[in-house]
Parts: sequence; structure tokens; C-alpha cells
Amino acid sequence: MDKPADPKPDVLPTNRLTAIGLVMLAVTMFACLDGTAKYLVSVVQLPVGQVVWMRFLSHLLLAVLTFGLLSVPRLLRTRKLAHQLIRSVLMMLSTLLSMTALRYLRLDQTTTIIFLAPLTVALLAGPFLGEWVGWRRLIAILTGFIGILVTIRPGFAAFHPAFLLALGCMLSYSLYILLTRYLAAYDTSEVTLLYSTLVGTALLAPWAIGDWVWPTNAFTWMVLMSLGFWGGLGHYLLIVAHRLAPAPTIAPFIYVQLVAVTVIGYLVFGDLPDVWTITGSAIIVASGIYLLRREQTVEAERS
Repeated sequence: MDKPADPKPDVLPTNRLTAIGLVMLAVTMFACLDGTAKYLVSVVQLPVGQVVWMRFLSHLLLAVLTFGLLSVPRLLRTRKLAHQLIRSVLMMLSTLLSMTALRYLRLDQTTTIIFLAPLTVALLAGPFLGEWVGWRRLIAILTGFIGILVTIRPGFAAFHPAFLLALGCMLSYSLYILLTRYLAAYDTSEVTLLYSTLVGTALLAPWAIGDWVWPTNAFTWMVLMSLGFWGGLGHYLLIVAHRLAPAPTIAPFIYVQLVAVTVIGYLVFGDLPDVWTITGSAIIVASGIYLLRREQTVEAERS
């Protein structure tokens, strides 16, 4: 990927503490989004395609109401159209895979696997963004992969094929984060957010309409429409956070989502993480924390 010849003046100066706070708030919104989606696909039994489409459609409507209809043509002007489209497809794919996995897995199981994303981001940030990791951080990344193996226990009776969907979601999400960071130097947060919602809404519409099941009550409609709020606010905060700090620095704070999904899983579905999920999560979180501390040490040595 080429570097911008003239960085946009609206790219905010680095403010790591603010970025970290925004990421923590964003992943809390994502936990609410996942809990809402799981309720709709596993309890209400709505089609996954319909739920994912409503997530993007309500997100799009919220964005248009926020920015104003007359602002849409201006927000569609991007300096990196191909990258915006690819990023939007990755977001759609990760959402689709995640919500399909949630039909069969507990919230904490799906989230634990997605927790590998910060480590994957750190690994891929070198070839994609020029933010290379050393051998110590590479060991931390490999340790995180061991944590995933502990969680899913491939080859054992407890393994469910839906774990593969969660792994696919994690990979798509990692690439999405990297492109979010890359596009921050070219387009505003509002442009990137609008493309995210517009592409997903357009591509998923035929599938959703074909499988449509009408909600039977006002509460279900309200829950469906809330998907856009959780997703829209979460992704906007994530976009802004990646304009404030490098991807490897803020990505480990996605682990706050584990606390949120555990609480939601217990209160809404009566689920608690098993010993394997707790052990795997601990390994992954420890790897991510070490990765963050090592990043801080390296930058302190440079300064």
C-alpha cells in the first residue's frame, strides 16, 4: 500500500489515552451488539441474513440522520475508493460470520476467538502498515494462538464447527482494523463510516428480503433497530481511535469486551464461561498485555 503524499490536516495528533478509552467504549458497544444479535437469531429465531441486514440498514439510517441527507454526496467522495469498498466488505463478512457463530456458541466463546484479532493485527501491521514487531512480540502472538487452541480444543468432542466461523470472523476483523488505520490518513471518520453501512446494506438486501420473517411484536422491532445504534456508535468510536494512535497500541484493549459479554451472557442467556474458555482467554489476554507493554518499551527506547 502506498503512503499518502500529503497527510490530511484533519488527521488528529496522537493521543493514546483518549484512543484507549474510545476503544474500550467501542468494544462495550460491540458486546451489546453481539448480545442483541444472539437474542434475535437464537431466541427469536430470525434468519441470520435478515438480522445482519437490519444491523447495516439501521446503522445507515442513523448515519444519514446524524450527518444529514444533503451531506451524503460529499461523504461519498473518497481518496481511496477501492480500499473503502474492501474494508466495508470485510466488515460485512466479519459481522455475518460472527452472528452465524452466535447461533451455536456462547457469547464468551465467540468473543474469546475474536480476541485473537489484536495479536493478528500486530503480526500483520508490519507488511500492511510498516509497523513491524520484534521476536519477543512474535512469541507473544504465537502464545495467543495457543490460547485459541485451548479454547476450541480441536479434535475433541467439545469442538463445534461454528468455531471455524468465529475464526473466519477474527481474520476478517483483523484486516478490517488494519484498513481502518490505513484509511485514517486519507478520509475522515464520517466518510469511512458511511461506506461501511452503505456497502453492507446494498450487498445483503437481496438475501435479507428473500428470507424475511416479519417480527411478531413491537419489542422485537425495537431490538432489531437497536442493532444500528450499537454497531454505529461502536464503529465510529473505533474509527476515531485509530486516527489517534497506532493499531498495535490500542488493539489489545479489545479485551474489555470479555467482561461485557460475560455479564450480558449471564444476565440474558444464563451462560457462564467454562474452564477451557477461561484458561484460553487468560492466555490470550496475557499475550496481549505483554504485547502492549513491549510496544511501550520499544517506543520509549526510540524516544
